[in-house]
Amino acid sequence: MRTKKKMSVTLDADIFEAIEVAAETHKIAKSQLAQEAFKLWLKNRTDKLMAEGYVEMAREDKEFADTALDAQKEILS
Repeated sequence: MRTKKKMSVTLDADIFEAIEVAAETHKIAKSQLAQEAFKLWLKNRTDKLMAEGYVEMAREDKEFADTALDAQKEILS
């Protein structure tokens, strides 16, 4: 069973040349370089989205805590 899939991408000429040079310089296949770049992009994107989610959760938690505090003050008054 084949676990690899092929894809075709269109790149700007300067990016293509940079990839050619990097692959040659580091002695790795262009497909391996692309795979590492995609993995890095996906990880960075996931990290960014998670950070944004945590900020939003903190805002929601503070709003809830403020509401609960106001309710407790009202009950105790």
